[in-house]
Amino acid sequence: MDTYMQGKICLVTGANSGIGKATALGLAQMGATVVMVCRDRARGEAAQSEIKAKSGNTAVDLLLADLSSQQAVRQLAEEFKQRYSQLHVLINNAGVFNLTRRETVDGLEMTFAVNQLAPFLLTNLLLDVLKASAPARIVNVDSDAHEGGYINMDDLQSATSYKPMRSYGQSKLALLLYSYELARRLQGTGVTVNALHPGFVGTNIAQGYPPRPVHTVTNFIMSLIGISPEEGAKTSLYLATLPEVEGVTGKYFVKSAPKQSHALSYDESLQQRIWDESAKLVHWPVEASMRP
Repeated sequence: MDTYMQGKICLVTGANSGIGKATALGLAQMGATVVMVCRDRARGEAAQSEIKAKSGNTAVDLLLADLSSQQAVRQLAEEFKQRYSQLHVLINNAGVFNLTRRETVDGLEMTFAVNQLAPFLLTNLLLDVLKASAPARIVNVDSDAHEGGYINMDDLQSATSYKPMRSYGQSKLALLLYSYELARRLQGTGVTVNALHPGFVGTNIAQGYPPRPVHTVTNFIMSLIGISPEEGAKTSLYLATLPEVEGVTGKYFVKSAPKQSHALSYDESLQQRIWDESAKLVHWPVEASMRP
C-alpha cells in the first residue's frame, strides 16, 4: 500500500465504469479515501462494492449526481462538503460523446455541458476545500480530439450545426483552455492543475437519444480496438499520486509525460474568453470570473 496516499481524500467523477472505475480502484489500492461520483445508484453501488473487495479498502464512498444538471453539480459539491473537510485530489473524469445533439435540463448542449461546464462548475465550487487542503491536485481528463483545433465562440452549443466529433473536440479544447487558465489563477496556492489524454480507451462513452443500434455498434468497435480502462487510467493515477508531480501545473500529459497540446490551447485571450463564457452559462458570479 502506498503510504504517500494514505489519509488523502480523492474525488473521481464518472467512477462506475471505464477509466473512472479503474482510477478509483487504483487510488483505493494505494490506501486513499475515494469518493466515487456516479449517475446511477445501482451501477454505482456495484462498482463501489467491487472496488472495496478488490482493494481491501473500506474507505470508498459513493455520491450520486447527473453532471449534465447544474443543480445536481451544486448539490454534489454541497454534499461533499457536508461529509468531508478536505480534498487532496479532484479528478474530473466523466465525459460524453453524443452521436446526436441533445440538450440538458438547463437547455444546454449535452456534450459541452458535461465535458466542460460540469468540470468548471464543480471545480470552482470545491476550490475553497482544495486550497485549504494544499498541496492538492486537479486532474482533468481531456482528449487528443482537442487537436482538431476547432472552437466557435459564437456557437459553443452547436446549435447551427451538430457534428459529433467536432462538438466533442470543441468541448475538449475548451476543457484544456480552462485547465491552463485555472492553473495560472491558482499559482502560489499549492493547488495544481493538469490535463491529460488517456489514450484511445474502449469505453461506453458513445451515447444517443433515443438509443439506436449504431450507438451499441460504436461502443463495441471501441471496445475491440481501444486500450483497456486500466491502461487508460495510468496517466490519471500518475498525475494524482506521484510525489514527483507535486509542484507541476499547467501541463498536458500523454502516457505520463508532458506533451505540447494544440497551439490554440495556449492562446491566453481565448482561455479568458472560455472562462468568462463558462461562468455565464453556469451562473457563476462575474466578479469571481475575473483574473487575480
